[in-house]
Amino acid sequence: MSGNNYYFDKAVNIHGGSHNIGMVNHGSEPAAQPVDPALAEAVGELIVLLERLRDHVSPLTAQSIDDSLPALAVGPGAAAPQERHRALMAVAGIAATVGAIGQPVLDAVRAVLELLAV
Repeated sequence: MSGNNYYFDKAVNIHGGSHNIGMVNHGSEPAAQPVDPALAEAVGELIVLLERLRDHVSPLTAQSIDDSLPALAVGPGAAAPQERHRALMAVAGIAATVGAIGQPVLDAVRAVLELLAV
């Protein structure tokens, strides 16, 4: 089947020469998705609640909350959906174990999950 070329994603072809550097990109990168303002607000509220909850848990649990925070960010550079979901489930689990003081966090996690349609 000589002559049939199928390219998916980027391809680089070098034809002679020496010290070849660089790449011509004849396409554009996918456009960044706009951030849903409701999602940004819900995540912001969740982060504030998590920061308050940190003061009422053990240092080890507070570290688990801190470890989850980067995955909750929205906008450019946001975590992959499965990583964000994992972080939401982690903080929901923490909130569930601390009783009534964790209920606002559970409600905020639920709101974020609804906005993410997960």
